[in-house]
Amino acid sequence: MNTNNIYNTMATTRNLFLLIALVWLSSCSNRNNLSDAYGNFEAVQVTVSSESAGKIHYLNVEEGSQPDSGSIVALIDTTDLYLKKLQLQSQKKAVSAKRSNIGSQIAVQQQQKENLVVEKNRVTKLIADKAATPKQLDDINGAIDLVDSQVASIQTQNAGITEEMEVIDRQIAQVNESIHKCYIRNPVKGTVLSKFAEAGEIAALGRALYKIADLSVMELKVYVSGTQLPGIKQGQQVEVLIDVDKKTNRKLSGVVSWISPKAEFTPKIIQTKEERVNLVYGVKIRVPNDGSLKIAMPAEVNFGEKK
Repeated sequence: MNTNNIYNTMATTRNLFLLIALVWLSSCSNRNNLSDAYGNFEAVQVTVSSESAGKIHYLNVEEGSQPDSGSIVALIDTTDLYLKKLQLQSQKKAVSAKRSNIGSQIAVQQQQKENLVVEKNRVTKLIADKAATPKQLDDINGAIDLVDSQVASIQTQNAGITEEMEVIDRQIAQVNESIHKCYIRNPVKGTVLSKFAEAGEIAALGRALYKIADLSVMELKVYVSGTQLPGIKQGQQVEVLIDVDKKTNRKLSGVVSWISPKAEFTPKIIQTKEERVNLVYGVKIRVPNDGSLKIAMPAEVNFGEKK
């Protein structure tokens, strides 16, 4: 082999080693750039349903609108309930009139008793002057006792009327509560995701009207292995990455809000070291939303600084 061939062979070998080194360094760099976990954004979604049955007079929400918490967004027909309330109020007035009549009867009996007491005092003086007999006094005492018995009987009727009015009051309160439920109030401040009904339709009890979620703070749910779990703590600040394009990511800050207390997947009874990776734990990370985060959007997370 001549000298040129030897030098060519050595150069080729050196270039091969350099290529292998570059590939290895690139592989190490890519491994270091890999995120710790991957997942998708979630939000607590609330389905608002009708609490009464009837025609929908209005439903003032649209997909993408942001109604305030507690604001009235829909009304179910209250005509039947209102008429029932008027009927109960009329019944209450009628019962109240009975109470007034009973009061008048008691007043008459009391006046009669006062007259008998005056007569009793007069007869008592006459007996002292030998001008009246004890029988006359006994008759007056009997009449007074009779009046007391009649008053007690009338008061018993009054107690029954009081109970009847209390029953009507409870029925009116029940109707008022049913009317209150016809006014649909938005439970949480958020963004309407879906609308399931329109004004003019008939709502059955429990029919879904719309779905809403608070998108101001999103939750990124990821899964980590058991070996990663010791390095993750609730309240920990983490780095969240979302895609900008195929090559670049955007960095956001998040806080670990929840760590699953148990594995999501049950491993085999006999676990080898390799099989333990099947023990994954759910982790939720709260991330403030500037409007760019969407439900089900994929994202990555780093729990610590990358070297």
